[in-house]
Amino acid sequence: MTSQNLSGGERLPQERRVVTEIPGPRSRELQERRAAAVAPGVGSVLPVYVTDAGGGVVVDADGNSLIDFGSGIAVTSVGNANPRVAARVKEQADRFTHTCFMVAPYESYVAVCENLNRITPGDHEKRSILVNSGAEAVENAVKIARYATGRQAVVVFDHGYHGRTLLTMTLTAKNMPYKQGFGPYAPEVYRMPLAYPFRWPTGPENCGPEAAAQAIDQITKQIGASNVAAVVVEPIQGEGGFIEPAPGFLPAIAEFCRANGILFVADEVQTGFARTGDMFACEHEGIVPDLVTTAKGIAGGLPLAGVTGRADIMDKVHGGGLGGTYGGNPLACEAALAVLEEIEEGKLTERARRIGEIMLPRLRALAEKHEAIGDVRGRGAMIAIELVRPGTKDPDPELTAEIARRCHAAGVLVLTAGTYGNVLRFLPPLVIPEHLLIEGLEVIEEAFAG
Repeated sequence: MTSQNLSGGERLPQERRVVTEIPGPRSRELQERRAAAVAPGVGSVLPVYVTDAGGGVVVDADGNSLIDFGSGIAVTSVGNANPRVAARVKEQADRFTHTCFMVAPYESYVAVCENLNRITPGDHEKRSILVNSGAEAVENAVKIARYATGRQAVVVFDHGYHGRTLLTMTLTAKNMPYKQGFGPYAPEVYRMPLAYPFRWPTGPENCGPEAAAQAIDQITKQIGASNVAAVVVEPIQGEGGFIEPAPGFLPAIAEFCRANGILFVADEVQTGFARTGDMFACEHEGIVPDLVTTAKGIAGGLPLAGVTGRADIMDKVHGGGLGGTYGGNPLACEAALAVLEEIEEGKLTERARRIGEIMLPRLRALAEKHEAIGDVRGRGAMIAIELVRPGTKDPDPELTAEIARRCHAAGVLVLTAGTYGNVLRFLPPLVIPEHLLIEGLEVIEEAFAG
């Protein structure tokens, strides 16, 4: 197959190419070095060692070219080594790599904040801060919410994932591997039921209103609405299994928050920056959050994250109360500015919708053939299939791992997720050539065929 001139893919043939077993001998050699040097608590989906990447492919140390259905967990949406991003980063590195914005500021930090204020939902006046990671963004959002409201309680939801720091690990629902053995956890965090259509006891048609009513009732009775600083929710859950809350659930929770002085925090770390076919996933139901957390797709692979919120909220925190040594690093800021240009000029929200239009019908047709596929869901280029034991809704994590293994062996990088470990999730770069997208789907189909 021929190379296609898509962002980040100009240098590399956009093709699947398997020349050794996966992982190959060079990757296995590097894996041995890793075992002697790297703590085993750091896991990897697939132990191939990457030497190049771009467009829709990842190339490993043995010369295998894998179709990328992971994007570094929704990070390299504009392509890996996107030329515009790489050029801006190099130019900045030639000038300076760090001053610390809290010591001697620079324009690119301000420009990124201006853009976040412009593109996040709502036409109200906003302010932003920049930090290093999604977990740090969520943690700062909670800090800001507690400071602004004078309240302490934070509400999160079943199946949610918000990070690995002490507070965000507490906010996260899944025990293994994220929480096991790392307690005690932070106080004043309360978990509510999520509108999970596939698993709602009375059926998906009742899921939205019933789940919202249950959550509101529990908040009111068990915590007291006047004690809640913030509700933190992913508009589509990421690590929890790409669960799209049933229609009406999020708007009902947002309205309850507005009526009770609770700040609605949209955790858009995985869903933001065109991934779902909107710039931000909460736009799908017209939700305007009080605070939005962003990371992952914001800077093309460089560590950057942000919190954006209503100016009257953000302005309350005293000077010096927010920040960090590396937050808003100038290299990452330049990358973010380039990413935003790529998204807007390349109409990547439309491209994400096109990816969904290609993938969802093929996966739904696959589900008709295989009882093990209990659910196909997602929006835009954030899509998942949930695997169950045929005739039941019992999770099948073993089959999920086996299907992922078959895809990897055939040269397609896919990820797993889900509270029960039974979800295959697909996060292709938004610039992936359509022929690779279709070929990747064919490999997935072959993996189910055995």
